[in-house]
Amino acid sequence: MSEYISYLPHLNACLNSASALLLFTGYSFIRARNVAAHRACQIAALFVSILFLASYLTYHYNHGATRFQGTGIIRPIYFTILTSHTILAMVIVPLVFLTFYRAFRNDFVRHRRIARITLPIWLYVSITGVIVYLMLYQIYPS
Repeated sequence: MSEYISYLPHLNACLNSASALLLFTGYSFIRARNVAAHRACQIAALFVSILFLASYLTYHYNHGATRFQGTGIIRPIYFTILTSHTILAMVIVPLVFLTFYRAFRNDFVRHRRIARITLPIWLYVSITGVIVYLMLYQIYPS
């Protein structure tokens, strides 16, 4: 595996962390009625998440799957986190686009309604992505 590809999991964890931070910050801004700052954070979170997806797909296309090395009780815990992360990562993509589409169309009543679903799922996916990374590459490396 090329040196470039081997750094992508670390980059992916940084991008997931940045996405979670931007989402939480954007949420804080909208709670404070700072719409412009909220918009900037949410657009940045989308951009960072798109970069993550491109990096993730590049890594797994070139490297394939990484086997989890942990044993004992941590193994079912890891696979529970991974399974929920993977399922919700697929669910979140259309939700994000629908949420952004409604905001772009100035349909803020419906935007808020879907954002209340999108935000916690997107945060969960971002945070559990970092947890999966830590478990695979830092705590139980192969």
